[in-house]
Amino acid sequence: MRDIKLSRRDTFFGAAAASLAATPARADIVAIPGLKRGYAEGPYGQIHYRIVKPARSNKTPLMCLHASPLSGAVYEAWLQEIGKDRLAVAPDTPGYGGSDTPPAPLQIGDFADAMIRFMDEMKIKTTDVFGYHTGSLTSVEIARKYPNRIRKVVAISAPNYTPEERAVAKARAGAPAPTFEQMLDTTLKGFRTQGQGLFRDMPPERYYDVQLDRMRHYRTSNWGFQAAYNYDVGAMLRQVKQPVLILNPEDDVWEKTPRVKGDIQNGHIHDFPGWTHGHLDIHTAEMAKVVREFLDGGGR
Repeated sequence: MRDIKLSRRDTFFGAAAASLAATPARADIVAIPGLKRGYAEGPYGQIHYRIVKPARSNKTPLMCLHASPLSGAVYEAWLQEIGKDRLAVAPDTPGYGGSDTPPAPLQIGDFADAMIRFMDEMKIKTTDVFGYHTGSLTSVEIARKYPNRIRKVVAISAPNYTPEERAVAKARAGAPAPTFEQMLDTTLKGFRTQGQGLFRDMPPERYYDVQLDRMRHYRTSNWGFQAAYNYDVGAMLRQVKQPVLILNPEDDVWEKTPRVKGDIQNGHIHDFPGWTHGHLDIHTAEMAKVVREFLDGGGR
């Protein structure tokens, strides 16, 4: 038999191939049934999105906007449920998730403009909009600024801060964004002392996924907070004429959201005592029942 001499490079790649061949398939990379991903052009580069399309539907689409500094990953279970009878799409807002990062911090109005551009790219003329924290404020702004493009508004929390609370929050958000090491250290310390905190009801694997996406854009992690604290949601809600449903789970702004009750011109607040940030995964069907009744009903 002829001797064959292997280079260090051949040895490395041969070992790597053998290792991969011996590694069982990972469950966390299996495709989620019905959910697709894609990219659309946006004003600051590409916008990454998740989408579920039913075989047929005559219902108004639903665009879901995430909290900052999270991503559309929080909507994966929700999209599969609410997307059973309507097109449901969750874009990552500029600077978060898989979307490109703007050259400078955005305001809520800028996020709203970017989402209208996204709708144009996706050929969505009119949609219902579903927001979550920062996404709630963006949903309100799109409805206010582009009333002909939004039919109904659903928002998970709509915190209205007092001037004193806003000043403290803006000062905190105005500090330099943490480094990756600082963010990782804070996250690990928090997890070790508080567990999953207000995400306590979320399955651990989902919690880890959400946290990884949160840390992905550590350089701009505070931009969404800055935009949110600059936005007067009460004043803006008073200009929204479309039907509005505000969902109020018992999260970190549980006590601040009811302050907008008098600002809602056409709608109401629905409380979910005991529900935390994991509700889109744990109470998916219950949440969908409430939201479908609002979206498919006469207004309330």
